[in-house]
Amino acid sequence: MPLMRLQKFLSSTGFCSRRKAEEYIKDGHVKVNGEVVSELGTKIEPAIDLVEVNGKLVEAKHDLIYIALNKPQGYVASCSQKGDKIVLDLINIQDRVYPIGRLDKDSTGLLILTNDGELHHRLSHPSFDHEKEYEVAVVKPISDGALRKMAKGMPMMGTKTRPADVKRISSCVFYIVLKEGKNKQIRRMVRKMGNNVVRLKRIRISNIKLGNLSEGSWRYLTEKEKQELKLPRFTVIRQQF
Repeated sequence: MPLMRLQKFLSSTGFCSRRKAEEYIKDGHVKVNGEVVSELGTKIEPAIDLVEVNGKLVEAKHDLIYIALNKPQGYVASCSQKGDKIVLDLINIQDRVYPIGRLDKDSTGLLILTNDGELHHRLSHPSFDHEKEYEVAVVKPISDGALRKMAKGMPMMGTKTRPADVKRISSCVFYIVLKEGKNKQIRRMVRKMGNNVVRLKRIRISNIKLGNLSEGSWRYLTEKEKQELKLPRFTVIRQQF
């Protein structure tokens, strides 16, 4: 088996994301063959070297799992949240998977869960330009001008949102496609327009569509879906309304 960067190995096992793996390494929580390793460029041979994080042995994982879930309202997209229902309660499998990206408690729709740390990094980092499409319903009719402002990008949380594709469905419903995921971004954008979201559903992540998957149900991704998700960003065909 070829050599592999330590942080990539940790993420590939499903132990954590690559970013979290880098934090563990830099903070001195990782040992290779009994020796603390804090250098990010360190390479290991997964079939031979013993890797531990905080004393726990991390073993290479061969079976990678990819799941699409239709998250119901009231569930938190987290592996643990005291006092709240979490999305893992809906997935009846023995293997450990974790959700990719944000989908707040009051929102519904498509959530991808996996034990593939590399895919987690690709879908979470905005540099890969993966699209996320939402159906949004608001309290009162929203103007064309407000939709144009959201599409162009607007100041938020000390920065500016990236340009988005927006399509009106009715006076109070529209679709929006983002390539980033700021905390409660769509709800904040709508509030800046003097309106409020009453329903927010994610219907697509990159090439994965929610389709007719019923609320609270899940399915494994198809081989075609998995391969398309892993394409380099410049080969992914951008989806249009």
